[in-house]
Amino acid sequence: MTLHLPDAHGALRAYEPRTGPLALTPGAPFTSRTVFSAAHVVADPYADTTPDSPAAVDWDATLAFRRHLWSHGLGVAEAMDTAQRGMGLDWAGAAELIRRSAAEAKAAGGRIACGVGTDQLTGPSNLTEVRAAYEEQLAVVEESGAQAILMASRALAAAAGGPEDYLEVYGHLLRQAAEPVILHWLGPMFDPALEGYWGSSDLDAATDTFLDVIAAHPDKVDGIKVSLLDAQREIDLRRRLPKGVRCYTGDDFHYPELIAGDEQGFSHALLGIFDPLGPLAAQAVRVLDTGDREGFRALLDPTVELSRHLFQAPTRFYKTGVVFLAWLAGHQSHFTMVGGLQSARSLPHFARAYELADTLGLFPDPKLAEERMRNLLSLYGVDR
Repeated sequence: MTLHLPDAHGALRAYEPRTGPLALTPGAPFTSRTVFSAAHVVADPYADTTPDSPAAVDWDATLAFRRHLWSHGLGVAEAMDTAQRGMGLDWAGAAELIRRSAAEAKAAGGRIACGVGTDQLTGPSNLTEVRAAYEEQLAVVEESGAQAILMASRALAAAAGGPEDYLEVYGHLLRQAAEPVILHWLGPMFDPALEGYWGSSDLDAATDTFLDVIAAHPDKVDGIKVSLLDAQREIDLRRRLPKGVRCYTGDDFHYPELIAGDEQGFSHALLGIFDPLGPLAAQAVRVLDTGDREGFRALLDPTVELSRHLFQAPTRFYKTGVVFLAWLAGHQSHFTMVGGLQSARSLPHFARAYELADTLGLFPDPKLAEERMRNLLSLYGVDR
């Protein structure tokens, strides 16, 4: 049946939903690339909360979604930006998420890496407090048996006086880390509080400091996750990494070409867009495992328009589109988010996300997605 979807100008346009999904089946882990999907959390829709309350999480649905990702061979990047760290999920909720997901990973035989930050600090902090906060979270992740991802810290960005403070804090953490970690550089388009990270708003100078941290402790750095939405900068950076240190792309605008790589190397992946794209992304990487870069690009290139739509400015609200698509795909029974973030995007934005995802065949049950989209339209007053 025809849906009438609102566009950005307030007009309704007719759209004919597809009738069948892509045939995407679970499969084995990959051989040519290490691929993580940063995963969202499912809110408890029956909890009596406010946007300022601690997150109320539906643990059954949240963990079921992680089993879905593992079944397709993807690793899970847990308690990251996609899980609304600092945008609805506080450290207490993140710590519980890490413990529960790490235990589930052991039971399912899935790969997991978890975010280590400083978000238990709620006010102005000095460098000693920042370092202690990082240490507390690193201990939780290591005790859970997961790999650690050292995330960019708002508190460190505020407290640091220059590059030397980043070198000191990260050097201390890397020296005490039990196993090699992933370092995460999240750009200000994802979090404006991270402007000037690594001690400078000049990205060339910041890159030099970032590389100095890695060069001082290459044995403690498994890889870096770069989320700057600048493909050439990522390519230049990965070519300067010490041997054995991986680059995990976090570029949700240019991921197909960065993962495919060139004659001088390639990026692995740790991506928020692989939450809604999980099965299709997994199939594409398995094609790449055979050496077929053209086949990989043929599968993944058409998804970029959807990713760019979800991650459009203000980029930090991409989580709303990710959870919206999870609801349409049947991974959760409702479209409610921790912190009330379901209100962060407009109806025209949702309509276009639905259309792009449906055209790609991402919904396992297109009829269910259509019914849920129709219900949302009705809620907003679209009665035809």
